[in-house]
This record gives sequence, C-alpha cells and structure tokens, in this order.
Amino acid sequence: MQLASTDRTQTQVIVNEFIRSVYNWMAIGLGLTGFIAFYVSQSPDIIKLIYGNQILFFGLIIGELALVFYLSARVQKIQASTATSLFILYAALNGVTLSFIFIIYTSSSIASTFFICAATFVTCSIYGMVTKRDLTSLGGFLTMGLIGIIIASVVNMFIRSSGMSLIISYIGVLVFVGLTAYDTQKLKRMALTQPAGLEAGVVRKGAIMGALTLYLDFINLFLMLLRILGDRR
Repeated sequence: MQLASTDRTQTQVIVNEFIRSVYNWMAIGLGLTGFIAFYVSQSPDIIKLIYGNQILFFGLIIGELALVFYLSARVQKIQASTATSLFILYAALNGVTLSFIFIIYTSSSIASTFFICAATFVTCSIYGMVTKRDLTSLGGFLTMGLIGIIIASVVNMFIRSSGMSLIISYIGVLVFVGLTAYDTQKLKRMALTQPAGLEAGVVRKGAIMGALTLYLDFINLFLMLLRILGDRR
C-alpha cells in the first residue's frame, strides 16, 4: 500500500514538472511575441518595410509555417537545444507578423481582450487537466472545424465579407476553446505515460512541442476574440 502511494506521488511529481515546463515555455513564447509585436509597431520604418513589401510579408508567413511543420516532423531527430531555438525563432517571427494588431486596434481593447483570452484559456486548460471525460473523440471533430475555418478564411480573403469574418471568428472561438481543453488533456496523458528515467533532452523536446501546441491555441483564440471585441482606431 505504501509503495503504491509512493509511486503515485512520484508520478504526480513528474506530471507536475512536465506541465510546469510546458507552460513556462509557452509563457516565454507569448512574452517574446508580444514584446516584438509592440516594438515593431512603434517603428514606422519597419512597418513600411514589412507591410509595404508583399513578398517579404508572405515570405515571413511561409517561414513561420515551415518552422512549425519542420519542428513537428523532426522533433524526435533534432537536439533539444535546436527544438528550443526553433520555437523561440517562431515566436519572434510571429511577433513581427502580428505587429499589425497594435496599428489596427486600440491599446485598451488589446489589453482587455488579452485578459479575457487568458481567463478563458486558463479555465479551459484546467478543465482539460481535471476532467474525467475522455476528450479524444472531440479532437477529430475540432480538427475538422479548424480545417473549415482555414478554408473559409482563405475564401473570405477574396470575398472580403465582414459578416463572414465575424461568423468565422465566433466559430473559431468555440473551436480553440475546445482545442485548449483537448490539447491540455493530451499533454497530461503524455506526461503520465513517460517512462521512468527518460533523458532530459527528450523531456525538453516534449515540453517544447506541448508549449508550441498551447501557444498556437492561445494566439488563435486571442485573434478570434480580438476580431469580435477589439475596437479599431
């Protein structure tokens, strides 16, 4: 009985350490993105360089996508330090491309939306951590919803319908709320199934991928909420 209790305690410690590492790296990524986005928005020359040159802007977007795909596909084969550097680089590039929000929206609405997003994210993440319900089946449904949002967003780039944009945003909030809970539960299961004595580098790479997943959930949820709640300048 005592051995079983000790094993459970050790397992909980491992889970807590892994989850803490995930959220620490996610916070670092969000902080870096926010700092760079604000810094870039305060420089007219940089803004003109990025948004006045479509080739450069779309090159940055493509570079971000390439980093995410490369990191997801090669994380098992690269060093932990490389995975960390790629995550930091992605967060920095995302800050550059998201600098437009400080130009389009008022600072007060950005701040209020951020706190609403943070509260929503924390609530969903806690639910994903403590719920006994298996959210696996929800993952496939949410993934289909995400694909639908991407397709609709691409179509709306040509149609430029404000009504469709608002509908996409509302659906996007629901999708990323669900994904936050689903991804948190998935990370908890990953931590529970980690074998004892796993190399620190392997654990770090798992934490980086977890941080990237939750980082993307947070950023997308924030952008969807900002489209709904943000006050334009």
